[in-house]
Amino acid sequence: MMRSVVVAAPRGYCAGVDRAVVTVEKALDLYGAPVYVRKQIVHNRHVVEDLEARGAVFVEELSEVPHGATVVFSAHGVSPAVHAEAAARGLKTIDATCPLVTKVHYEARRFADEGNQILLIGHAGHEEVEGTMGEAPDRTILVGHPDDVASVEVEDPSRVAWLSQTTLSVDETWETVTRLREKFPLLISPPSDDICYATQNRQSAVKQIATDADLVIVVGSSNSSNSVRLVEVALESGAKASYRVDNAGEIDPAWLVGVERVGVTSGASVPDALVQGVLAFLEERGFPAAVEERLTEENLTFALPPELRKDLRAAQG
Repeated sequence: MMRSVVVAAPRGYCAGVDRAVVTVEKALDLYGAPVYVRKQIVHNRHVVEDLEARGAVFVEELSEVPHGATVVFSAHGVSPAVHAEAAARGLKTIDATCPLVTKVHYEARRFADEGNQILLIGHAGHEEVEGTMGEAPDRTILVGHPDDVASVEVEDPSRVAWLSQTTLSVDETWETVTRLREKFPLLISPPSDDICYATQNRQSAVKQIATDADLVIVVGSSNSSNSVRLVEVALESGAKASYRVDNAGEIDPAWLVGVERVGVTSGASVPDALVQGVLAFLEERGFPAAVEERLTEENLTFALPPELRKDLRAAQG
């Protein structure tokens, strides 16, 4: 049997991640270091370390940011309480929340204002979930898994709506929604699916390359929800084995023993240089150059945050 390596496309950076990373880079250029960033700007260790080297300071909470300093909010979004705290402490804020996450926040406010209880499908503790729940904390119930639906209790079954974290497994989310709808027939859906286009495309692309793969390597950090999901999707789609690595240095050569067909992809917050490193690692061990399988083209881009655009224009004055 001939050895082969297939690399999925689309993979890597999505429009929201690209916008967030460029936001921090431009802020450093414009205001000079340090620029503070609340939480990891995106869930990728290499991106964070690169920005730290350029003068970004990542903090867990706003209390760590000096009064009056500039702080960037990460792509995952923040709750209204965080915005209020920043204003109270006189911080200059640049909101790099992905516009697709902002859409979910808007939907949460609207559903709550209309008197609905919100069933938010997502992972407890994830920054995006915490930000969305913060829009209507007393009206939102978190549903982490399809099996959790059985224990969900609401005040009024006729006034219930669902939303989801943007980076979940598409298939598992629809299974959860199906079970919710069986339990609450009057369940209201958001105007459009919350799972972002990039998450869906990367999952569809990995399904395509995993079907007859002996091994699928997913490049992405352990706290990247969409990267972790890609491993699960690869295994569900027929891959004999699948592992997540931050970079080529984390590949165990034992994974390659007896392997003929390898698939490679990456999460939405991963620079492509890390994928190229994995492909080079495979070539050094006798695998052929990778062939790209492209599922679809992605042409979406997002404008930089308005606060930053305004200051950039003024600087160019």
